Amino acid sequence: MHLHLPDLAPATCRAAVRMCLCVALAAAASAAQAQAAPAAAAPAAAAPYKLRIVGGLAGLNQYTRKEEPFWNKELARMSNGRFDAEIVPFDRAGVPGSEMLRLLQLGVVPFGTTLMSSFTAQHPEYTAPDLAGLNPDIATLKTTLAAFRPYLEKALRDQHGVEALAIYVYPAQVVFCKKPLRTLSDLSGRRIRVSSSTQADFVGALGGVPVLTGFAQIVPSLTAGNTECAITGTMSGNTLGLAGITTHVHSLPVTWGLAVFGANQTAWTALPPDLRALLRRELPRLEAAIWEESERETADGMACNQGASSCSGGTKGRMVVVPVSPQDDRSRQDILSATVLPRWVQRCGARCADIWNQTIGPVRGLVAPAPAGK
Repeated sequence: MHLHLPDLAPATCRAAVRMCLCVALAAAASAAQAQAAPAAAAPAAAAPYKLRIVGGLAGLNQYTRKEEPFWNKELARMSNGRFDAEIVPFDRAGVPGSEMLRLLQLGVVPFGTTLMSSFTAQHPEYTAPDLAGLNPDIATLKTTLAAFRPYLEKALRDQHGVEALAIYVYPAQVVFCKKPLRTLSDLSGRRIRVSSSTQADFVGALGGVPVLTGFAQIVPSLTAGNTECAITGTMSGNTLGLAGITTHVHSLPVTWGLAVFGANQTAWTALPPDLRALLRRELPRLEAAIWEESERETADGMACNQGASSCSGGTKGRMVVVPVSPQDDRSRQDILSATVLPRWVQRCGARCADIWNQTIGPVRGLVAPAPAGK
């Protein structure tokens, strides 16, 4: 139930990859059979054209309430039974997050979802819309993504042969702490669990000590005293039980969590034209529903952590919710411009600075500097 790749990497990676390849190859064979069916003698009642989909994160409402019903039920209903699909969440399909884009490119996975944070090592330019401190609310995130999306879609198509069909978002990632917290500056000196390099940059700029750990280690680390705070989702933190072992939660979204649902271009163009048209029409509606769910769950997670009567999806706690003060927002902006963005450019290169300055920079009023020493 977390957003960043380090939280999701399977323990049995090698066996999982083999399983993924087998499942995906079977899916490709199934698609080929479906395409060949019209050439054979037409049966009395043709079976529906069936898709195999690798979806988002298992257990999250974005998957269970939106993605899964769309593919398992709604597609057949909307097409009067002509088209059908089966979906499996990628973190239960044995697909290492860092390999999903490559598997889509090869066509081994014809239709799949990949976390944009998983691009960090090989394609860091694609992580630009969700840098730590960039999007203090979901409305800002929407405008950031809108500025970057044309570049992202073109790059995925031209450089990887992947058609981006939807972009999903997961709930806000915020700071939970065991000790009292009034402003972001109080994080100075504290050991804070992070799950990405951009979160680490943000924490370090506050004077905190970033500790990169997996999602499953959040509670053991806090309990053992190895960390004093943790950045994780508002509701996933509640589900972990952080409302019982931490006392304060800051309401600033440090990051969110974006994911691309895409198709191998060959697999996409091989679909029946009316199926492509249906998906082009309906996937934006699914995307909008997932964004609404993420916004709702972000708020519900906060409500549950503090024990508000409006809590509906989690366990009521008794935490202090720390609001974003004007000082906190100034700190966020200063850290973004002076630390997070320059370090991202340093890791990413001069080309990334150019991409930023042509896409996100103008709408956020923030120019990316050239990498130092280049």
